Amino acid sequence: MDQEEKDRFWMRIALAEAEKGALLGEIPVGAVVVFKDKEISRAHNQPITLVDPTAHAEILAIRKASEYQKNYRLNGCGLYVTIEPCAMCLGACIHTRIERLVFGALDPKAGAVESLFRFPENGFNHKIEIIGGILAGECGKILKDFFKKKR
Repeated sequence: MDQEEKDRFWMRIALAEAEKGALLGEIPVGAVVVFKDKEISRAHNQPITLVDPTAHAEILAIRKASEYQKNYRLNGCGLYVTIEPCAMCLGACIHTRIERLVFGALDPKAGAVESLFRFPENGFNHKIEIIGGILAGECGKILKDFFKKKR
């Protein structure tokens, strides 16, 4: 399996996680942390459920992965998330030393990689490989469908 196929495989798992969040009434975002082609954590948005504004899918998946690795650094790990991360989640990726960030749909209202903000190419001592647009149509559709039902 080449890297593009692996990216789609993990993004489908993140999408399944996003669907779990939607069933709870949470904005459907899912995330998966992978180390050496093995899943070490997954999560979906839970700010409403946990009464915690920081309980984004990425943050929860990073917390679980750190517990699993018994390390606050996630060297060699990849994070797959269904939507472009916000500034808080992107900051968490930098601080945990996520090696590779793969996201699906752009987030024009809060995206910190290329939409609302642009992730700086330099200035940080840690560089993250960032790939966007993996299964973007499917990742965007789950969000659009969720908000259609809300309105």
